[in-house]
Amino acid sequence: MKRTAADISYTEDEQDLALFAKALSHPVRVQILKLLSNQPCCFTGELTSIIPMAQSTISQHLKALLEAGLIQGEINPPRVKYCLNPQNWQRAATLFEALFAHERDEDRCC
Repeated sequence: MKRTAADISYTEDEQDLALFAKALSHPVRVQILKLLSNQPCCFTGELTSIIPMAQSTISQHLKALLEAGLIQGEINPPRVKYCLNPQNWQRAATLFEALFAHERDEDRCC
């Protein structure tokens, strides 16, 4: 009998890593994270002045990053303030580092 994804249990680390990877799966989201990581404090400007896209598109990308917990934000109309979520940012870095730290046997391949 073939196992389905529902039959497999995943560790919390595996689930979190997949969530972070999904959030990073679009270049605009990577660009937003780079921008926020270079800010000394939360970003309060219009991202559309930096990333030439419609505000609705930027908002969709911000929503994905918020849902993954990589960023946090405050909405105080008319301003919205975004910054990295330091705890989840560090967790993502740790999980990706652990994933890519595994040694590969260069001589062995499928």
